[in-house]
Amino acid sequence: MRKVILMMSVSLDGFIEGPNREIDWHLVDDELHRYLNEELAGMGGFLAGRVTHQLMADFWPTADADPANAGPMAEFAEIWREMPKTVFSRTLERADWNTTIAREVVAEEIEALKARPGGDLALSGADLAASFRRLDLIDEYRILVHPVLIGRGKPLFSASDTTTHLHLTGTRTFGNGVVRLHYRRPLPDGA
Repeated sequence: MRKVILMMSVSLDGFIEGPNREIDWHLVDDELHRYLNEELAGMGGFLAGRVTHQLMADFWPTADADPANAGPMAEFAEIWREMPKTVFSRTLERADWNTTIAREVVAEEIEALKARPGGDLALSGADLAASFRRLDLIDEYRILVHPVLIGRGKPLFSASDTTTHLHLTGTRTFGNGVVRLHYRRPLPDGA
């Protein structure tokens, strides 16, 4: 069965964006971008909220047409265009680029999506992640912690009354100081 994997970048103090939605503090150099391309190219689909999807759709479909975006950026543009995408939105009327619109996060529908053949599903967006977390639909967390404190903004995790125990499966430190933390839910046997 496919897994839902939350993949997000955060500041050391836990924010995904600053108070004015700025993400200029993200340290995505060629090494990190190549790693992300490798991880994401093997996925079976992208799951995103409307805001995240529209930000991606405004840039990535033609990013590789700009010679300034050579290398890993151009490679990701192709990955993004070709990857099946599901955008969760109550208001979006239409979506291009191999995208399906879902109006609500319904546990049974996500479980059916996970049961289909193919690679794992990359989840992004803090609000959407909160909905998935409430329904206990996230199997793994791959969090990229950037070496910066931004003080305030949108946190990755909203307040919750739920405790989720996780098992650390690995870490990786990149040359730019970003650290990837990889957690998964414990297996039924406790491992």
